[in-house]
Amino acid sequence: MINLFEVAETNKMIEQENLDVRTITIGISLLDCMDHDIDVLCKNIYNKITTVAKDLVKTGEEIEKKYGIPIVNKRISVTPIGFVGSNACKSTKDFVKIAKTLDRCAAELKVNFIGGYSAVVSKGMTPAERLLIESIPEAMKVTNNVCSSVNVGSTKTGINMDAVKLMGEIIKETADLTKENDSIGCAKLVVLCNAPDDNPFMAGAFHGVSEADCIINVGVSGPGVVKNAIEKCKGEDFGKLCETIKKTAFKITRVGQLVAQEASKMLNIPFGIIDLSLAPTPAVGDSIADCLEGMGLKSVGAPGTTAALAILNDQVKKGGVMASSYVGGLSGAFIPVSEDQGMINAVENGALTLEKLEAMTCVCSVGLDMIAIPGKTSSATISGIIADEMAIGMINQKTTAVRIIPVSGKDVGETVEFGGLLGYAPIMPVNEFDCSEFINRGGRIPAPIHSFKN
Repeated sequence: MINLFEVAETNKMIEQENLDVRTITIGISLLDCMDHDIDVLCKNIYNKITTVAKDLVKTGEEIEKKYGIPIVNKRISVTPIGFVGSNACKSTKDFVKIAKTLDRCAAELKVNFIGGYSAVVSKGMTPAERLLIESIPEAMKVTNNVCSSVNVGSTKTGINMDAVKLMGEIIKETADLTKENDSIGCAKLVVLCNAPDDNPFMAGAFHGVSEADCIINVGVSGPGVVKNAIEKCKGEDFGKLCETIKKTAFKITRVGQLVAQEASKMLNIPFGIIDLSLAPTPAVGDSIADCLEGMGLKSVGAPGTTAALAILNDQVKKGGVMASSYVGGLSGAFIPVSEDQGMINAVENGALTLEKLEAMTCVCSVGLDMIAIPGKTSSATISGIIADEMAIGMINQKTTAVRIIPVSGKDVGETVEFGGLLGYAPIMPVNEFDCSEFINRGGRIPAPIHSFKN
């Protein structure tokens, strides 16, 4: 049982340390919406989403008022559309029609985002999934609240390098089609390895086919709370530091558990998982970088940064699994550049490079996230960056992702402003040595030897 004492204990965290519940996400299966007729399919999708999630925003607001816990986002994830549209969609325009339907649902329900304009192609692509991927640039241009993801690899299957090559081209095209808004379409598009079925965070959320018909997943966040706890350990050894982070993560997760239980009861939808990822914002004091620097680093990017991030990620997981029996999604620490003021500062002062970020992704929750690069960067180079990150995920049996924005018309030394939670970002330099011959090989990188477990 969660009692009022635990709620009272979090008041200081909420009022002074930027603690919030980052998202309540309803996962909705669209399998029963499938039809051979695109118009019927779109009508079925609209009717189901607007019926199941009709009270989501109102419920979130009521929980906020009842407990005083900020709930920043109310979101929806759906079954990967590459699968749902496989019977009805004969062209990219058909898939874009579904994207517009999803966007209409988001607008009517007043949710922040709908995730699931997705394809899972880690071993191969169906014709429909290829069409969906090819439709992504147009879909991101004509919608406001739809997020897209493509899973191109897994530890069990290896990496689909045909899909990796294609995604480099798709990201470039998406950047060009949305160049009037600083290529923001790419901020709603992520490439994944080992994507989980129950992730409540965008842009990678989708409702996996292994999930129930509908489910409540909650993502908590609290880097400001963790930062303050770390500051109290100044001069202490690593044992004390780790214990402090773990206990703090426990308290943060209990807040998410409370919100999840309330939302589940009020919406009459089963509770799925708590994702206990520390997700930063551009707000001062709400930064993963500040947590790492609080451990004794002059700046994120300094030697020791990867070790500090490993400590943070592991202790967050250990504290979280003690607080809830149903921990899932990604769960750990996010290191997006544009959404974290401390990360932005580290890039601007020269301490943090793309290569160091890649090393950090070996131990963080996700991967290369919200990184702005020169618009002139080639699609092959982008594919090479994706391939490297997918290999880290495949070999280390973890989720990794790339959400990278080649900002059309901008170069190193300039800044791009996305606004809101997406923040702003300095354009980071990219290694320009050519990798196109490697990317053009095509085919599939086989699964690693340790994947053979049955």
